[in-house]
Order: sequence, then C-alpha cells, then structure tokens
Amino acid sequence: MTETFYEVLRRQGITRRSFLKFCSLTATSLGLGSAAAPRIAHALENKPRTPVLWLHGLECTCCSESFIRSAHPLTKDVVLSMLSLDYDDTLMAAAGHQAEAILDEVKKKYKGNYIVAVEGNPPLNEDGMFCIQGGRPFVEKLRETCADAKAIISWGACASYGCVQAAKPNPTRATPVHKVITDKPIINVPGCPPIAEVMTGVVTYMLTFDRIPELDRQGRPKMFYGQRIHDKCYRRGHFDAGQFAEAWDDEGSRKGYCLYKMGCKGPTTYNACSSMRWNGGVSWPVQSGHGCIGCSEEGFWDKGSFYDRVTDIKAFGVEANADTIGKAAAGTVGAAIAAHAAVTALARARQKAGETEEQKGEK
Repeated sequence: MTETFYEVLRRQGITRRSFLKFCSLTATSLGLGSAAAPRIAHALENKPRTPVLWLHGLECTCCSESFIRSAHPLTKDVVLSMLSLDYDDTLMAAAGHQAEAILDEVKKKYKGNYIVAVEGNPPLNEDGMFCIQGGRPFVEKLRETCADAKAIISWGACASYGCVQAAKPNPTRATPVHKVITDKPIINVPGCPPIAEVMTGVVTYMLTFDRIPELDRQGRPKMFYGQRIHDKCYRRGHFDAGQFAEAWDDEGSRKGYCLYKMGCKGPTTYNACSSMRWNGGVSWPVQSGHGCIGCSEEGFWDKGSFYDRVTDIKAFGVEANADTIGKAAAGTVGAAIAAHAAVTALARARQKAGETEEQKGEK
C-alpha cells in the first residue's frame, strides 16, 4: 500500500501545525481560499500518493528546470511526498534496461491509476525517427504509456502546442500531445517554461480533489489561465493613458511606460505571470523591462517577431487603438478647450449685450 502524503510528512518529523499551515498556503496559491484548506488536509491525510511517469520528448528541459524552483508548495514536498515520481529518465538514477523495466512495472501495477506528465512532443515524420528512446520512436513509448493512464499533463509550450519544434516549416512534424493521444483527459500547462507554482499547483489540485481542474477551450486550467496578463499588469494604467515606451532606452521606458509598442503580447496572452510572478514571486518579464512574448499562446513562434506589436488592440472602447490614443486624447482635450472658449465667449457677449441694453434704458 502506497503511503499517504501526511504519513510521509509525519515520518519526516513534520508537526500537525506545520501540515495545516501547508494546506492553507496550498489552498491560497490555488486561488481556492481558506475554506478549502480542511478539504485539502483531509485528502492528503487519506489518499495514497499517486504514481507519476514523467516522459521527455523533443524539448529543452526548461519545464523541469522551472518545476524544481517552485516555492509554494516546495517541489520537494510535491515530488517526495505528494506524489510518487516513479519514472523520469532525466532525474532518475536508473538507466537503460533498468529504467525501462521500472516503467513497465508501474504501468502494470497501477493500471488506470497513474498520471503521465509529458515534457516535449513527439515528432511524427519519418515514422517518428527524429526522437528515439530505448531504441524505438518516442511516439510509440508515449502511446503505450498513456494507454492505461488516468490523466495526462502536457508541460510547457512544447507538449501543449509544439513550440519552436513545430514552427514553420516543421520538418520533423513535431506534434502536440493532445493531437496524438485523443482518448484521455489532457491538461495543457503552456509556457516556455510554465511558472513553477502553476505546475505544482496543477499537481496539487489533481491529487487533492482527484479530478482535473476546470479547463478553458485550449485545455488550460482556468485557475491560472483565466485572465490576460494585460488585465493585471501594473503598467496597464499607462496603456489606458496612451503612455508608451517608443524605444528601450527612451524617457518613457525609464518611467515604466507600457511596452505594447515594443512588442508586448500581454493584451492577447492568458497566463498568471503578472499575479504569481517568477522566482518565488520576485519578478516577471514586464517588471524586468521586457515585453511579454506570448509563450502560453498557441503558435507564438509563427506570429512574427517578439518585437512586432499586435496591431488591432483597442484601448478606449472599440474605435481607438494604440496608434490613435495620443491623437484622440489630444483631440478630446482640444475639443474641450474649444468648447470652453466658445461658451466663455458666448457668455461674455450676452453680458456685454445686457450692459448695452441697460445703458440704453438709463438714457
């Protein structure tokens, strides 16, 4: 029988108080509120740890690099306590036939009860020969491993959308996981890489509630991909005011103006960067002075340069875009000044006319 998360923590000397604090922090990081903490605690006390098989296709391992830097919850808590990471050919000590034997053992022992986490994607051209593992195409290994899985998590833009490997002309036919595995629940967690706390948050939610989180139309968890970066960006006020950086070292850039004209894709990108941030909440790309590149959106490599702005973003209602904001604002101010001058002139004219009539009456 696999140990529960709580049993592992108790064996490690973790107190009940610390455990409950962990549950409260986890509930908050998932956006569930403090009321969900008791439910998380109950689940982690009673449910056995879930076996996870972590596969690697065409990728650069940046998702793993991001995952191990999670702070809320700590990756050691997720990997060593909350789940049983039984196979990861990048991290595990075993190699070769020994590693593949572990993979086969887990698939048989936990049939229908394990999670497959996929980092990278399978290339389909030349019968999958552009990615070989254990002497056979990765796409075969992926299909076999996912056949009896409970659910699949596609880590990063590579697994979710294909990323740079699938960019035109895509000679290897690199293909997103959900287009190869079509009969299993799949959670896309895009980003290049995804935010560490988003990755561990998805795992925590699945282990706690024994279901996949609510997904958007692109298969992404709404709890993390439900709002545009633009909606919570601290530079949003400058966007609304028509204040944009025109060059990386101009006065507007130094004042922290909006980076939309420098190619920021925040207005069209759904992710939690502007609220959760990176490196334990220290910063994120826009805060560091660089625009969002839209890496959590499908096909972002084929949508032009990272420094080409989206041309149809509307600012004030549906009639104005960033090119006309300044002119519109200036025109509005000019019209207001003209109207004020006209009213003032009319009032003065009436006053003068009244004075003239009064003078006539006196005579």
